[in-house]
Amino acid sequence: MNRTKQLVLTALFIAIGTVLPQAFHMIPNAGSVVLPMHIPVLVAGFAVGPLFGCLCGILTPILSHFIFGMPPTPVLPGMICELAMYGFMTGLLSRLIKMENKLVKNYVVLILAMLAGRVTYGILNSLIFRAGNYSLQTWIAAAFITAIPGIIIQLVLIPILVTRLQKARLFD
Repeated sequence: MNRTKQLVLTALFIAIGTVLPQAFHMIPNAGSVVLPMHIPVLVAGFAVGPLFGCLCGILTPILSHFIFGMPPTPVLPGMICELAMYGFMTGLLSRLIKMENKLVKNYVVLILAMLAGRVTYGILNSLIFRAGNYSLQTWIAAAFITAIPGIIIQLVLIPILVTRLQKARLFD
């Protein structure tokens, strides 16, 4: 894929990741439950690779924060790192993991990337961004319990979406 196509797709995923969450912010706490910003960043990694996927993960929450005020300032640094890891890992793992069945491969890549992003979020919040105010219980509640609906949406939607986009030859 050439750089121009990567840049255009990255910009598209950033735009989707900035606008999509607004549909959910009308409902209290829906953003932290449905995780709409995660979807375009995770797909971006598959589509544009680790570097541009990481860039998408960094710029999407920053742009959304400055335009719409979400995510809020205390959450922003951890979310930037989490989403950057999502974009990077889906891009990296989708190129490193070789499997015959593309749908199964996409599930494996997605699950590993989701775990890497959540672990990154937890470690950085406990050591840097919210040191002293962040516990293992807080991390489990935020990253897994509260996010169960969003995790299910991601697991159902993303592998199918990526497989369809690959079949349409939008990316490899």
